[in-house]
Amino acid sequence: MTHDTPARADAGAPSGAPVGFTMGDAAGIGPEIIVKAYAQGLQAPAVVYGDAGALRRAAQLLGARIDVVEIESARQARREAGRIEVVACHPALPAGLPAGQVSAAAGAAAYAYLCAAIAEAQAGALRAIVTAPLNKHSMHLAGIDQPGHTEILAEKSHTADYAMMLANDELRVLLVTIHVALADVPARITPEAEIRAIRLAGIACRQMGIARPRIAVAGLNPHAGEDGKFGREDIDVIAPAIARARAEGLDASGPWPGDTIFMRARRGEFDIVVAQYHDQGLIPVKYLGVDHGVNVTVGLPFVRTSVDHGTAFDIAWQGVADHASLVAAFDLALAMTPPPS
Repeated sequence: MTHDTPARADAGAPSGAPVGFTMGDAAGIGPEIIVKAYAQGLQAPAVVYGDAGALRRAAQLLGARIDVVEIESARQARREAGRIEVVACHPALPAGLPAGQVSAAAGAAAYAYLCAAIAEAQAGALRAIVTAPLNKHSMHLAGIDQPGHTEILAEKSHTADYAMMLANDELRVLLVTIHVALADVPARITPEAEIRAIRLAGIACRQMGIARPRIAVAGLNPHAGEDGKFGREDIDVIAPAIARARAEGLDASGPWPGDTIFMRARRGEFDIVVAQYHDQGLIPVKYLGVDHGVNVTVGLPFVRTSVDHGTAFDIAWQGVADHASLVAAFDLALAMTPPPS
């Protein structure tokens, strides 16, 4: 992707602190991909918020010569090679937890790992948070009524203006609406939602080193409404928000037809696309492959990146899970929290 001369934005993260991995759902592939990432070697210190027993079993499964040691806080991390330091933040899970199955115990634990990492990030003990996948059904069985990572992160950090962005080597896409029914999307396409998303797209790109990002805004309706023939949202809501963003100095344009704008961005015409709803934005990114895709929550008081895939219950605890997306998320977290120059 082409872009302007890099100029890093300060995300306020303590770059000398370790990155915090959250293990996610223990019945999924989280423990395996974390162990594989450590075994491959990480570019910076890290700790894990998870279950030490699950990580030891994953290391044994993979034949990885790694010590798993419990600590009380990221501030106690010794940062030694060949060692996974696990912040003890939840009671140990049973060794016989069924692999690849929904479980209230695993759901409650995954939620606790995330909450503990958020608390330490807010306290300045973490450089960034990198999350392995959790299972929403397991969380719901545990009585946790949250649609996913993004909303938990926003709630626990008291963040009002936030957005989900997915990125890979070819595309960056930020969403106006996230986990809502398609029928509810038009009502949520408001001037405030649009301008907020465009601003956050600019912030995300600057944190990724793009000094003056070119922001393309996708239309809601087919052909961006075709002059009102297929709906008025693009004319009455989205276009005025783009004009407002331009008046604020942002290089925003659109609304562009959703069926071609992602191709244009992939070719290098734009640095990021603001998509109106979940599948409009995520299908193009995931079609390019989830192996190196990264999910970023933009607008938080700390940097959070994540894998671009789920718990993969169908292959969990077989030793075959690919850790490439986790490593990509880790590397992007480092890039978004550079040491002071």
